[in-house]
Amino acid sequence: MNDTVRIKRLQISTHIGVPEEERAEAQQLCVSLEMEPKLGFAALNDEIEGGVDYYQVSLRVKELAAEKPRKLIETLAEDVAAMVLAEFAVCVLTVDVEKYILEDTEHVGVTIRRFSSQGATRGCSNVIV
Repeated sequence: MNDTVRIKRLQISTHIGVPEEERAEAQQLCVSLEMEPKLGFAALNDEIEGGVDYYQVSLRVKELAAEKPRKLIETLAEDVAAMVLAEFAVCVLTVDVEKYILEDTEHVGVTIRRFSSQGATRGCSNVIV
């Protein structure tokens, strides 16, 4: 079984929506991440170096969400995935974005799963082949 670091329902503020008037005001969304680290937990020896610092990931996700307006939550999910895979020791990443826009629903959302170049080539010690 792969080791996984989770951030569940991180609240972010971002300008998002297809109509310009929807993007005019910041909206609260939730982002959840499931990250398979490049090193398994046993290899960390109780040290954060080489692991996934979930606090730093959360700060970067919030920062990235606030950087610019977007029309689609799909675009936000792709941007988050690209950033996490580029900046953190993660092989496999699942990103969920929840948006609270439709009446009579809890939320609308998207889910994507992406792999780092090491994860795709099975170069990560945490990836089971």
